[in-house]
Amino acid sequence: MSLPPGFLDELRTRITLSSVIGRKVTWDRRKSNQAKGDWWAPCPFHQEKSASFHVDDRKGFYYCFGCHAKGDAVTFLRESENQSFMEAIESLAREAGMTMPARDPVAAQKADRRSQLAEVMEEAVKWYRLQLRTGSAQAARDYLDRRGLGPAGQERFGIGWAPDSRQGIFQALTAKGIAADFLVAAGLCAKPEDGGAPYDRFRGRIIFPIRDGRGRAISLGGRSMDPNARAKYLNGPETELFDKGRNLYNQEAARNAVAKGAPLIVTEGYMDVIALSEAGFGGAVAPLGTAITEDQLRLLWRISPEPVVALDGDKAGIRAAERLIDLALPMLEPGNALRFAVLPAGEDPDDLIRARGAQAMAQVIEQARPMVELLWRRETEGKVFDSPERKAGLDRRLRELIRQIKDPSLRGHYGEEIAQLRLGLFGRRTGSEDRPRPTREFGGGFSGGFSGGFSGGFAGGFSGGARKPWKPGQRPIEILPLAATRASLLAAAAAEGDDGLVEERLREAMILAILAAHPVCIVKFESDLERMAMTGEGHDALRAALLREARDPGEGFLDRLGPRANGILETLRGLPHVAIAPPARPEADPAIVAMCLAEELAKLAARRGVREEIEDAVADLAGFADEGVTWRLGKAAEARQRAERSRINDSSDLGEDRDALKQQLQDMIDKEIWRKSRR
Repeated sequence: MSLPPGFLDELRTRITLSSVIGRKVTWDRRKSNQAKGDWWAPCPFHQEKSASFHVDDRKGFYYCFGCHAKGDAVTFLRESENQSFMEAIESLAREAGMTMPARDPVAAQKADRRSQLAEVMEEAVKWYRLQLRTGSAQAARDYLDRRGLGPAGQERFGIGWAPDSRQGIFQALTAKGIAADFLVAAGLCAKPEDGGAPYDRFRGRIIFPIRDGRGRAISLGGRSMDPNARAKYLNGPETELFDKGRNLYNQEAARNAVAKGAPLIVTEGYMDVIALSEAGFGGAVAPLGTAITEDQLRLLWRISPEPVVALDGDKAGIRAAERLIDLALPMLEPGNALRFAVLPAGEDPDDLIRARGAQAMAQVIEQARPMVELLWRRETEGKVFDSPERKAGLDRRLRELIRQIKDPSLRGHYGEEIAQLRLGLFGRRTGSEDRPRPTREFGGGFSGGFSGGFSGGFAGGFSGGARKPWKPGQRPIEILPLAATRASLLAAAAAEGDDGLVEERLREAMILAILAAHPVCIVKFESDLERMAMTGEGHDALRAALLREARDPGEGFLDRLGPRANGILETLRGLPHVAIAPPARPEADPAIVAMCLAEELAKLAARRGVREEIEDAVADLAGFADEGVTWRLGKAAEARQRAERSRINDSSDLGEDRDALKQQLQDMIDKEIWRKSRR
């Protein structure tokens, strides 16, 4: 059932999370602050005595610092009372006194069909379970016994057997009145190309039911007992129930185990998961025949903030881990991590447990290493760095990888770790130093920040042809500001020495307003506009509308932007610094307009480059600097602000100020100012 827009928001405003959860827990009155909506209690999801379960009524979320359970009111009802999503919504709506919206017939029909397919899958699992007890399944039972999976384990995982028959499941379930189309839609059978009767997908295979997070059977996996089979393992096809990239094998049982303190272990296949679970590692899951996807990684982090990836000790296992690193880097956030446990060469978890017991596996899990170490190993193992060029190539590659991390704090910590590993590879410098010198290349350091933020911004800004590029040593063209300009919001923002974000948003507004007034310029500055980060409210939406209509800048251009974009544009035009700007008027001279656009884009890029440079410098020096370098960097920031105020008053160009700041920061590094003087 689909819900109308705004229904969930209204529902959340009418109930408090503490009132829903309060029925299941006893609040710690000493630790809780009712007036602020801040509540603490022992966690209802795992056994504990301390109040580690936190509820924040203002944000509408709960989190347990013990088992890491988290969510909102809907999640709580689904996890604590095993309700479906719509059942939880209906429960909360009754409590809030809200009427559930009428059912959408199309959505209802789709939901009913999914429910019917799930029932068909459950019937199939029952039938396959019965076949495992027949004479034709003797080889399968022997195989499971050799793998240490007895009757109790087979029952727990719903293991079954698909006879080597063309229409075994088809005939059995159609005899129960299940339509052939449902068997095909569920992925149990396939239609031949010649249009004949459907045939079984799984034949002569041990069957492993695949269940979703609610425990419903949504597909099957099968292991062939024929050594000459085309594929040893076979998964069901994508269906209305099953999306292999969005599910994990054993996810429901693993979530429950992790909630009780078990580690979340990611392994390769069904039998590895089963072997781990039978050995006491209940938090084991596996992807379904493919490399881990973004959706599966997000699902893993919802179960546990730090899954352990158990790698087979062969080249294929290492390659799979290295691919996972590339997937995970842009998705990393503070608190969400991956650790890697490398098994002995030639062994998977099942082999290791059967050969040396659960304790050997526990030691491998305990020795799991953070992702940064595996990243370093991938980039350096088997390579020789005996020249400056090779070392610089390594630095560039690592810098590019680390820059994929979006969070600046996390990016800085990765840079620090890589700097330490780099020091171990290349050795310490000679001399009396007792502390390592921080490398500039990591965490988006000095060289990357200035070359990317400064030269890239100016080169892109002046590429329109309205003005020749500025060259080192050349005196910048001075454009004296009018009195009205000095009184504008843009000048005031810089003169007051704000953190730079206000001025950046005002410059964004100016650029967008000029382009809207002169749409013929959009194509000329298209690449700059696409790359420019938008921080002002509505600026990104207006930029998207301008780019969308840029190829037809003629009559009716503003009308084609749409009412929302035009509303944002009217707001920007009402800003004093835009209203007084001649380039933002349609009658302005095109050459002046192009020059002003290039100037605004260059100044915006330069300001952001300076700010990011200082932030990256601080991140680079994390762990090395004492309070002295922090004080000096603070003074450098003040110098930048003084230079900005001077620029407003005497029209000096930001490029010279930026060069001076660059040199000042470079000198700080070269002189190693983080070292305390020895007197």
